[in-house]
Amino acid sequence: MHGDMARILYSSKDIQNRIQAMAREINEAYPEGDLVLLGVLSGSLLFLADLARALDRHVILDFIAVSSYEGGTQSTGVVRMLKDVSVSIEGRDVLLVEDIIDTGLTINYLLENLTTRHPRSLAVCALLDKVAARTAPVPIRFTGFEVPNEFLVGYGLDYQQRYRNLPYVGILKPEVFKLPQA
Repeated sequence: MHGDMARILYSSKDIQNRIQAMAREINEAYPEGDLVLLGVLSGSLLFLADLARALDRHVILDFIAVSSYEGGTQSTGVVRMLKDVSVSIEGRDVLLVEDIIDTGLTINYLLENLTTRHPRSLAVCALLDKVAARTAPVPIRFTGFEVPNEFLVGYGLDYQQRYRNLPYVGILKPEVFKLPQA
């Protein structure tokens, strides 16, 4: 375990087991045709790669990048589009893949934006769901784990671009980052 972690929440094995179960659910929900897996960069990259390999079907991989954190520990509430979709999603089944959903503001912005492009279906798949931080309702179709309202890193999640490469999800020690002033 990395020295900046208070504790490991989900081991690499826990994550891989849950991804296999999620892949079975997704295969059943989309029995035919190509599925567009649209990863939200950069956090979803590891989850998206493992999920794509676990699916027993043809997938089209694409990415979208947005920012709402600006390097801090809490969302600013303002979502900026940094990279748009490269393939047309019109008439296709699209699964928006996220590492974590907390406030719900970013994912709702993306859902509204992508709906205007007329996909056949559009659903959300999130490895981690931080329900206690939610300020807007989010229709998550496929969820890996419900997590506590702690600052999490690892397996794609970062703090100031660090810790993404850890093979587990851990709770970062509070002394590692500065908490916002109340």
